[in-house]
Amino acid sequence: GEEHYNCISALHKSMRGSDENASLYWLARMLEGGEDPLYVARRLVRFASEDIGLADPLALTQAVAAYQGCHFIGMPECEVVLAQCVVYFARAPKSIEVYRAYGNVKECLRMHKGPLPPVPLHLRNAPTRLMKNLGYGRGYKYNPMYKEPVEQDYLPEELKGIDFFKERGT
Repeated sequence: GEEHYNCISALHKSMRGSDENASLYWLARMLEGGEDPLYVARRLVRFASEDIGLADPLALTQAVAAYQGCHFIGMPECEVVLAQCVVYFARAPKSIEVYRAYGNVKECLRMHKGPLPPVPLHLRNAPTRLMKNLGYGRGYKYNPMYKEPVEQDYLPEELKGIDFFKERGT
């Protein structure tokens, strides 16, 4: 029932708050209560990107490994795999930078009036002669061929200068 959602919420908030003891408690309460370990592991995958993000990019690797470990060995052996992941997450630095930026991109798309801007011609693939003749790919600079950073626009003209990583109004 509702306790399923209450416990996963408590686990998330305990890890987010860097409380390793409470994190282990809520994990054990869920697992000892019969919760599917793969459900917990899936939530940890989400947590790795949503709450830890780029502050510790290895968190996502930890979460996926924990999911695979649970899938391979099941309960009760996988409980320690999940416990290790939960403690790692509680101790990890936190960053919601990517989570917020992606939310800003989604908001930009939802709020856009009219048709979405086309992909700039220089960013389009040109697998046919017709596409090349229409200008697809013309002027594109292949970054690995340059020693210095390449000056090139990657967003549509009407979004030029936008920074999704900066705070946006709600």
